[in-house]
Amino acid sequence: MNAPTLWTRAHLDALAARSCPTAPVIAAGEVVPVAAGIGVWDAWPVQTLDGAIHRTKDGFELWLALATPLFDDPDQRHDHARIHLFRRRGDEWQHAGPAMPDGFSPGSREWSGSAVIDAAGREVTLFFTAAGRRGEAATSFEQRLFAAEVSLIDDDGAPVLTGWRDLREVVERDPAFYMQTIDPAGTIGKIKGFRDPAFFRDPADGAAYLLFTGSDATARSDYNGVIGIARAKGAAWQILPPIITANHVNNELERPHVIHHAGLYYLFWVTQRHVFDPEGPTGPTGLYGMVSDDLFGNWQPLNGSGLVFANPDQAPAQAYSWFVFPDLSVTSFVDNWGGGDGRRFGGTFAPFLHLHLEGPRASLREGAMTRDVMTGNAMTGSVGR
Repeated sequence: MNAPTLWTRAHLDALAARSCPTAPVIAAGEVVPVAAGIGVWDAWPVQTLDGAIHRTKDGFELWLALATPLFDDPDQRHDHARIHLFRRRGDEWQHAGPAMPDGFSPGSREWSGSAVIDAAGREVTLFFTAAGRRGEAATSFEQRLFAAEVSLIDDDGAPVLTGWRDLREVVERDPAFYMQTIDPAGTIGKIKGFRDPAFFRDPADGAAYLLFTGSDATARSDYNGVIGIARAKGAAWQILPPIITANHVNNELERPHVIHHAGLYYLFWVTQRHVFDPEGPTGPTGLYGMVSDDLFGNWQPLNGSGLVFANPDQAPAQAYSWFVFPDLSVTSFVDNWGGGDGRRFGGTFAPFLHLHLEGPRASLREGAMTRDVMTGNAMTGSVGR
């Protein structure tokens, strides 16, 4: 197995030589709650084994997203996060409440993951991050990777997930490669990672993998983010060494995921300006990625630097948690939108974007942003793609 590919300061130096590609500004009319009284952020749909968004015979998509009630301080949401279920059909969104029943998850909170449905379209596997431990006296940043099974059934014309079962820890941390995450003094942006499992089936041989956010146990720098990987081995998962490391560059390579496009592997992750090493060149908050003809080596940063696109200068934190699908559409959520002074947390789905990929070059397609046109009552809305 190859050594991890390095994402280096030299790659980031390429950003200084050219203007950064940026997403369009999100307008006020596009920041419309997807459900009454809650804010949502990291989101993912139920996907088929090849990564496409699954649609039921009645045209529904099922989406999962981290959600909480709205807080005066939006950062408090991380201490209360649960995975909620949403249905989408055409222009309508429906909020179905928490995905898993109370007391089922082993964590004090639930953080990001992914979900995949079997070939028959009946059984869903949810991979997710259990943050902390249920019943802990003080909120911790411990992170563990879990999976659970659930059945997809039709309930009076609407798809529902029912019969949650087989909860299990699927990937256990290998201390030779990945740091532990128990740090009572940690703060958001500085904590270490073992989270964000994302499913990928390699079309070359049908092998299944989980990508995840980690921290390098061998690093001397506090800025030691890595992208980890595990391979399915029968009913178990075998943890492997990281495939990307950002030592001395960046602390968090979040929500890593892979798509296969035009015969190449494209690996994407998201990160924020404030988690770059301040002693080196820093990049903007944005979507980053690499390309390779081999899942385990020869990764080359897209556009020379790794940056696919950033938030616009006038709203440098307007969106986050971008996730790319095989059709090259990109979802995200509205974060601190509008620029200017103060914090305006959108807490809803952002307009979809669309990429163009050609070898090591990545760009936003012309007219890449599809506007949200939310309609209906407080529990429904619409978004085009």
